Amino acid sequence: MNLEEYKGVFVFAQQVDNVVSGIAFELIGKGKELAKDLGTEVTAVLIGYEVKGLADELAAYGADRVIVVDDPELKEYRTEPYAHALSSVIEKYKPEIMLVGATAIGRDLGPRVSARIHTGLTADCTQLDIGDFPLNPVPGQEQKHNQLLMTRPAFGGNTIATIACPNFRPQMATVRPGVMQKAPKVEGAKAVVEEFNPGFTPDNKYVEIMEVVKSVVDTVDIMDAKILVSGGRGVGSPENFKILDDLAEAIGGTVSCSRAVVDAGWKPKDLQVGQTGKTVRPNVYFAIGISGAIQHLAGMEESDIIVAINKDETAPIFDVADYGIVGDLNKIVPILADKIREARAAK
Repeated sequence: MNLEEYKGVFVFAQQVDNVVSGIAFELIGKGKELAKDLGTEVTAVLIGYEVKGLADELAAYGADRVIVVDDPELKEYRTEPYAHALSSVIEKYKPEIMLVGATAIGRDLGPRVSARIHTGLTADCTQLDIGDFPLNPVPGQEQKHNQLLMTRPAFGGNTIATIACPNFRPQMATVRPGVMQKAPKVEGAKAVVEEFNPGFTPDNKYVEIMEVVKSVVDTVDIMDAKILVSGGRGVGSPENFKILDDLAEAIGGTVSCSRAVVDAGWKPKDLQVGQTGKTVRPNVYFAIGISGAIQHLAGMEESDIIVAINKDETAPIFDVADYGIVGDLNKIVPILADKIREARAAK
């Protein structure tokens, strides 16, 4: 493999029902930072059917070029045709870096593509940098420069690993939604748009979709919420989440939870914050009855303001909290909700 042939930072621009997913814009934002360090450009790879019209939106968030793979076989996501499309793009354009969102689609697509093109894949990354590898010089081993350093939690979140792929290209990573920042949107920005179709011949490896049934969800996506009221095992019972609901209603927030709450069956998985849940960045995050295990902190520690309420004064959550209250949440939370209502009514 001639590594010098591989240039540019490519991003898989996931879309569903002709709507670009937020993770695409986050990856473009991070891709711009990486591309600046490498002196190159960011290319978004847009795969679907009748999706060319989405290219301007990708340009507005910073894509310098958009490669569009448009075909009826790509109308709904299916592993085989999408893997064929993205693998073909990589084989033709030879990117140095390929970023994919760690969504349900990305976690299925990324490993399949990396296996096809014979390169490595680092999954669920929380940080990406350009630097030297090994990080520290090792006697007798060449230290390579301008490598993609991919950082992710390992061993159940108890340590952080930095991984590189120095001998194969592209360097591939899946990135957790909510971890990277979108670049500011620039209205009217344009990108170079290229259409590419490797050809699709349906065969017995293609899954046939018989029917698509969409669930109707009334709840707000916690990744979009500005204020989150999050409860842990310390809340005590599913019925006791009523006091968190009241606080969320008073302050205009959304209820979320820890993994322990989901495992106990008190709340659905969609509301889980943490390493195995969703990564959130609200303006205010209330951690109520949450001890603060590292797996949970990985999903919320970038919140602007963290307010912790816990009866255990030694709980790790207080190490990251901006404001901490030690006491019985059953007494504190209702009082807090009442005070917030009074303050809002007085305005």
